[in-house]
Amino acid sequence: MSYGLLKEKRGIIFGALDENSIAWKTAERVHEEGASFVLTNAPIAMRMGTINQLAEKTGSTIIPADATSLEDLEHLVNESVKVLGGKIDFVLHSIGMSVNVRKGRAYTDQKYDWTAKGWDVSAGSFHKVMQVLYKQDAMREWGSIVALSYMAAQRVFPDYNDMADNKAFLESIARSFGYFFGRDKNVRVNTISQSPTPTTAGKGVKGFDGFISYAEKMSPLGNASALDCANYTVSLFSDLTRKVTLQNLFHDGGFSNMGVSDAVMQVFEEE
Repeated sequence: MSYGLLKEKRGIIFGALDENSIAWKTAERVHEEGASFVLTNAPIAMRMGTINQLAEKTGSTIIPADATSLEDLEHLVNESVKVLGGKIDFVLHSIGMSVNVRKGRAYTDQKYDWTAKGWDVSAGSFHKVMQVLYKQDAMREWGSIVALSYMAAQRVFPDYNDMADNKAFLESIARSFGYFFGRDKNVRVNTISQSPTPTTAGKGVKGFDGFISYAEKMSPLGNASALDCANYTVSLFSDLTRKVTLQNLFHDGGFSNMGVSDAVMQVFEEE
């Protein structure tokens, strides 16, 4: 169902890889709500995914960009403003990567050049995106910038490895840069701490099936899906949330406030 919440708004969506990704679902929902947008991803990610299908479905332009490259980001923002015909109303940062996780390196035995790469892609890129938008004055007043996070930024999930540190840094950057964006541009910046979601990237984390099963049993409303997250993101892009900023917003079916649930206790009682 469409509510016309984003009619005539313009945006940039980072990170749509395939139909399982949250960015992909968000692009579909943003399109349904009346917005136009540019899709972007790193060239290597675009070769792995099916972003052309999404662009065709939503009538969107694709502009490849490495989100860790200021030069690429400056080109992306300049071209997006031209293609869309005006300043940007919303941005979704849906980017995360850990080489240590991909290579099976333990948190207690990190390879630090891999750690630095993961930080740059997962968190540093968010600062770079906002810095370019800020310096170019590319955001329209009362615009909205959202990045995707995870509960491991606050609590220990051993197999999430250095991605937990990356997400903690991401949330800090959102608050710190969000202050300046709010003060100077009336633009809001928030992160969404989403339930474990079976995206292509998420399923690469060791023990992911255990994560998702445990969270489902712990959450009174169950896990939030990628589509649920897309709907929530639409609300944050809309004019209905103009005074929401500097927040890490838990979108996890209640998981973040649970100590234990009957369903989890039952598992242990049955052993």
